[in-house]
Amino acid sequence: MNNIYCVRADFGKYTHDFLKGGYVAIGWIPNDDLSLIKHRDELYPLYRKEYPQDTSNVVVGQQVGQISRFLLEIQEGDYVITPSPDTNYLYYGIVEANSYYYAGQNTGDSCPYRHRRKIQWVKDPVLRSQFSVPFQNTMRSSLTVFAVDHKRNFFEGIGKKDLVPKTELVVTLDYYKSVLNKILELDDKEFEILVTHILSALGFEGSECTGRVGDGGVDATGELDVSGLARIKVFVQAKRYKLGSKISPNVVKALRSNIPQNGQGAFITTADFQVKAHDVANETGFPRIGLINGEQLVDILTEHWEDIPSDFKEKLGLKLGLVVG
Repeated sequence: MNNIYCVRADFGKYTHDFLKGGYVAIGWIPNDDLSLIKHRDELYPLYRKEYPQDTSNVVVGQQVGQISRFLLEIQEGDYVITPSPDTNYLYYGIVEANSYYYAGQNTGDSCPYRHRRKIQWVKDPVLRSQFSVPFQNTMRSSLTVFAVDHKRNFFEGIGKKDLVPKTELVVTLDYYKSVLNKILELDDKEFEILVTHILSALGFEGSECTGRVGDGGVDATGELDVSGLARIKVFVQAKRYKLGSKISPNVVKALRSNIPQNGQGAFITTADFQVKAHDVANETGFPRIGLINGEQLVDILTEHWEDIPSDFKEKLGLKLGLVVG
């Protein structure tokens, strides 16, 4: 069983050092080699000695828990993720045998963290946006070291479908397929209206259909006000495609021409996207386009089901939890 962990590089500050040096690292208890630690309880006195100002048992427990996870839980063959500095990409690698080592005072690079584990990094990162909504939400955790539970989504995303537990694979795929088939029973206009309801549920104000069905351009718009700190205008194309279809980069590029320079785009579909479509959606110098595939659409709908109008709930024939009725 290959487990998955995320180890942050101080919000990407030391990501380059991690990748170049073939490791991940943490900085707590910097003056002690922890290679002989066998149990979490052994870390408490070391932590309290190093940080006497931390008097809260809750704080101490959380920090020791992360150190213990890094030191004792991560094993050979597990996968480790670390985000890029801009968080758009995720780098990942495999934990090597006998991977823990103490770097001492001379770490050999700009990263000051001394507790390290050897990682065999995969050269090319993956786009964070290509994963499920729950997976992306997990990446927002404020912790430095944490376990990632979404194995099917991650292993499929990196092309390692053989590592997905078979029971998880079958049950999850049947769930998404059944919900998407119900969504596909909507006509084009109903689907676009459903998308506007989803935008409203996500916090976008003034969400509305543009009324230009089938024009290949913008089907819906909405504006998100982030507590007065920022306002984001989004221009959405919402298209139903049969399951298994993959939308090409040219289709995504066509939407880009309909997005003002100060806006952002979103392409929401029941299908999926070709790999290069993600490159077009995030191309530097153009408005960003968020790509929401069928499974991500189901994730969002699940999370905000209670905010969807009752007539659409009845139309879709889904009950709480999106179980087909």
